[in-house]
Parts: sequence; C-alpha cells; structure tokens
Amino acid sequence: MSNRQGTPIWYELMTDQPDTARAFYGAVLDWTVEKMPGGSAAEYWIASSGSKTVAGLLKTPEHAENMPNMWFVYFGVDDVDASAKQVKSLGGRVDIEPTDIPGVGRFAFCSDPQGAHFYLMRGDSDDDSTAFSTMQPGHFSWNELVTSDQKAALEFYVSLFGWEQGGAMPMGDLGDYTFINQHGAMIGAVMNAPEKGTKPYWNFALQVADIDVAKSAVEAGGGTVRSGPNELPDNSGWLFQADDPQGAKMMFSGPRKS
Repeated sequence: MSNRQGTPIWYELMTDQPDTARAFYGAVLDWTVEKMPGGSAAEYWIASSGSKTVAGLLKTPEHAENMPNMWFVYFGVDDVDASAKQVKSLGGRVDIEPTDIPGVGRFAFCSDPQGAHFYLMRGDSDDDSTAFSTMQPGHFSWNELVTSDQKAALEFYVSLFGWEQGGAMPMGDLGDYTFINQHGAMIGAVMNAPEKGTKPYWNFALQVADIDVAKSAVEAGGGTVRSGPNELPDNSGWLFQADDPQGAKMMFSGPRKS
C-alpha cells in the first residue's frame, strides 16, 4: 500500500468467538464478512463495507492469548524493518519481529513504551487503504490512544511516524485531550487513562449512518453501551462508547437523524 508513513491502513479484531463477532459487526455496520481465501491455518475473516475492505477478524492467536478481546491498528510504514528498529531505540518493544505474509505484505507487532500494542505494515498492494475514512459509514473514523503518560507517548509516536501534535481540549481531572495530526490532517487523539492502573491501549471509532439506529443494533446484538450517545464538541455528530458481546471496546460516531 502506498499510504504515507504513519497512516492507519488496517484494523483487526482478535476475538475468541469470531462467529459471534462476525454476526455482531455485520448487523451493526452492514459489513460483509468473508473468510480469507488461501491455505492459511489461521482463522481470518475480511470485513468489507460495500466494495471496500476495512478490517480483519482473527481468532485469538498464540501471541495474544493473555490479552482481552480487542481491536488493533496497523500503521503503514515505508520500511518495516527500519521502523521496528526505531521502535526499540525509542523505548518500545517488538513482540513479533518483521515477518512476511505472502501476497499481503510485511508486518511487525509492537508496543509503545507505555504498553499499548500496534502493528507496523508495508502492504504489497500499491493501492491506498480506505479503512480509515472519517465520514464514510462502515469505515474507521477516529484513533484514540488511552495511555498512562500522555507526554511520553506523544513523543514516541511523533518520533516514529512524524505525526504533529495538534491542539488540546481540557477534560477536567483527566487533563488534556490532545489531537494528533498527520500531514496536517487530524487522525485521532491521546488521552490519559480515566482509571489508575489501566493498561494503555488504542481505541477506535467506526462511522455509522445513524447513531440511534447503531445504538439499538449494538444492544440487540448483545453489546453493551457504556456511555452516550453524546454530541461531539465540534458539532460534527454524535458518539457512544460500547463493548461488543465479547467485551472488546469500540466507539461509534455518526449523525442523529431523528
């Protein structure tokens, strides 16, 4: 894929119940979810919104057996090996060294110095990924890092990907909600963990066509709405936070039509 350095190019749910996850996200987001072709032993499904692929669903692999069901992001890089070395030099960890997936690309599974996991990826395709598309229903619309040390985390990712620190929105006792820009475009934010001792993680929002319809679908599918819908500060829509039926955290954003 030819996306610029530090672009979120793919998202992946690791879950111990992929069949339930397929049904849940398919209903909430109108995704088509089909098993990845080929002879791989891994149980992997590709989720598409219309004609565009947006995410993968993976039965929890060996390297994530001790992790909760959760979503992960793949950040595009020009050179996976060089970026993996930089992760280490900046105080992060490489849990899976650079590895090739035939016909797909080269990846590494990493964690930042505070412990939040993410992937590095250089895809074999020259086509740009559209998995992250802020206003397109069925696509990912926001990337939020929940961390124990916001300043150190920002320094790590700015050095690794060349991101720019955007403005900040005060959140009372939680401190600032600091925005992340990539080549001038806002792609997400960094916030302090609301509870002490929370393991840092990346959290994501998916765009929906109607926030209230999505909320009802989440609840009907066995998910739990933790908060919202709340109107976004810039009046661009509404957002609610939820857990899917297996407990994976997720956010949904979109307009209110009723």
